[in-house]
Amino acid sequence: MKSKLVTPRFIFITSAILIAAISRVFPHIPNFTPLAAMALFGGVYLSDKRLAIIVPLITMFISDAVLEATTGWGFHNTMIYVYIGFILTSLIGMQLRNNTSVLSVATASILSSVLFFVLTNFGVWAASGFQMGMAGLGTTYILGIPFFGPTLSGDLFFNAILFGSFYLAQQKFPALVKVK
Repeated sequence: MKSKLVTPRFIFITSAILIAAISRVFPHIPNFTPLAAMALFGGVYLSDKRLAIIVPLITMFISDAVLEATTGWGFHNTMIYVYIGFILTSLIGMQLRNNTSVLSVATASILSSVLFFVLTNFGVWAASGFQMGMAGLGTTYILGIPFFGPTLSGDLFFNAILFGSFYLAQQKFPALVKVK
């Protein structure tokens, strides 16, 4: 009996997410990573909602573990905020399932970048013990601004790669098209 889960479509989607995760361990511009793209792509195309969150999370965890082992910077005290942002981005992706267009993916990419910025900078402030109250929170956001550009650029770039590659692959290989 053939599994309905392990299809050419599922293998392509999970492989794309895994390849994106692996790219995190190569030298890159700080914050120019495929994180949000992995979550958004999984949210849109993995039909099982649990897997749409779990597959990107597992691949992110594996790449974090590799980064920790090779550089000493994979896990840190604000990771919970990163992972929450990742889950929320997967949920945003799930909202795009019936309306996946260049505009909707670009909009979701920008939204997920902003969400990630707000959430992770709050996490940095919270991890500092809420230093200097609300002024400290404002300072944290101001200090985070230089990292937002590469985050946004990376999210848009990797979403273009993932969504574009999948679109082109579906044109060439009909087995990748979702059967309704």
